[in-house]
Amino acid sequence: MTTLEAYDDDRGNRIEFGGTVDKNIRIKFRGRNNVLRVATQQNIAQLFVDFDCDDGLVEIGSSRGVPGLRAAIRVGDGCQVRIGKNVSSTTTVAMSTAEGTSITIGDDVMIASDIQIRADDGHPIFDVRTGKRVNAARSIVIGNHVWLGLGACVLGGVTIGDGTVVGMRSVVTRSLPNNVVGAGAPAKVVKRNVAWERPHLTLDPPYRKPTAASVKKSTDYWTLTVDPDSRPSRSREIYAGARRRTRKGLKAVRARARTLSSRV
Repeated sequence: MTTLEAYDDDRGNRIEFGGTVDKNIRIKFRGRNNVLRVATQQNIAQLFVDFDCDDGLVEIGSSRGVPGLRAAIRVGDGCQVRIGKNVSSTTTVAMSTAEGTSITIGDDVMIASDIQIRADDGHPIFDVRTGKRVNAARSIVIGNHVWLGLGACVLGGVTIGDGTVVGMRSVVTRSLPNNVVGAGAPAKVVKRNVAWERPHLTLDPPYRKPTAASVKKSTDYWTLTVDPDSRPSRSREIYAGARRRTRKGLKAVRARARTLSSRV
């Protein structure tokens, strides 16, 4: 199909959309009971969707006031791709799901050029000794108001918190908390307690933005980083308690020694 419009067939596949888009569209239904659901108010610049198997779902939220979304989406067996409101991309973002996994993208996400979001590796890898799979497909969650920088790759099993920036050419293999800059391959947190905004440095006035007063804040996402590892684990609490008891015991021993020495 090369037109995005309402559709259904005798295999249970359907498109739920209240408008018509006839440019840069390619939708393939190879299986059964697949659903493509697109908000009527949208700004899709390009959409390629391959429903390779059965029981797949793609949902795309409404879009207004941001550049258009360009996406190439592969949907595996029982998989879901959910894209929130006002999600934009500079060029085509590639998304892939397989084996019952999902990709969830929040609202107001800004995706740069040459981005890959992959819940799976495309082909299986096995342990030679046991025959077990070593690269299971895993779901991905990208929060609200996230910026994926040029050439970034987000891999399976990852959650990216609200307000976070992923640096250029980064490979995200582990989860990132909210309001951080994650960079590198594999990506790690290089800066905490940050916030970003959409206005371009050269295309949107003022053309110098030295402080936050230069832009309109997305206040919901100006928050301090909450690091999931910041709370002490039970083992850390036990260790800390043992250290406190040890220090207390040493003080008692020293006090007893001083008392005995004073009697001599």
